[in-house]
This record gives sequence, structure tokens and C-alpha cells, in this order.
Amino acid sequence: MNLNLQSNDFAIFGIEPRFELDRAALDARWKDLQREAHPDRFATADAQAQRQAMQWSVRINEAHQRLKDPLKRAAYLCELHGAPIQAENNTAMPAAFLMQQMQWREELDEAGGLEELERMADDVAAARRAMLEGLQTTADEKHDWPELARQVRALMFVERFARDVESRIDLLGQ
Repeated sequence: MNLNLQSNDFAIFGIEPRFELDRAALDARWKDLQREAHPDRFATADAQAQRQAMQWSVRINEAHQRLKDPLKRAAYLCELHGAPIQAENNTAMPAAFLMQQMQWREELDEAGGLEELERMADDVAAARRAMLEGLQTTADEKHDWPELARQVRALMFVERFARDVESRIDLLGQ
């Protein structure tokens, strides 16, 4: 294999660095790359070739995991364009977004039954879909990396809340 371990994830997969991508094509390319780099193919090779195949296999899997997940892919695009997410020390959000979060938290605390929780899960899923569309526009059309980083941080909040709702649904289902 003559791939560079230092290449970015998009280059490894031979695709344009964009938010929107063809998931089926990504998965097919991943299978091809894994087949090409699979350590079993190098079982009779020298130790260096075996080690290199193992490194490539790991690197290909890491890249695939990052590119197939929309949130991770958006965060990666931000990093590539000099706008790291810095979620742990940059939690500034617009007031309207924070109000929505507070309202959802109150609704979750007050939710009495499964029906209410499932409605909340649907509402959060709809908000997530809209936010993902926003990521695509910001990344692929506007190329506004600082704004994309802000949107990624907001979506991280929403995904955390969605997991909390799902946990409550699971608790009621037991």
C-alpha cells in the first residue's frame, strides 16, 4: 500500500472534504481499503510490512468512524479549517438556544409518562435533523468554519439531551 498515514481522512478515502457525502460510497470504499490493507494479506510478509498493514487497518477504521458520523465529520472539517470545536472550554451559545435547552430540561423533569417522553424524543429528533441540514449549508455552501464549530457545539448539546430522553424512556420501559 502506498498511502500516507498522515493524510487527512477525506484523502484516505479519495473524496472531497465536504460535509455532505454519499454514505454508501464511503462504506464501499472502506471495504475496499480494508481488504487491501487487511493484516491477513501480509501474513507471509516481513515484520515491517505486517506492522504497516496493521497501522493502515487501524487508520482506515479511525477515518471511517469519523467520516460516517455527521457530528464527528463536521467537527473534523472545523479542525481541518482551523476552527477547532473546543467544546470543553467554549460553551457560549445564543440565548434562544439556551432557552430552548432549559425548556426541554424542564419538560423532561416534569414528563410523567412514556407518551410525553416519546413526543419529546420526536421533537428532539426533528431539531437534530434541522441542525444537520444547517451544518451542511454552513460547511458546503458558506464555508463558514467558526460558525460551523458553533453549530457543532450546539448539536452536541442536543445529542446529549436526546440520550437523556432515551434513558428516561428505557427506565419507564423496564
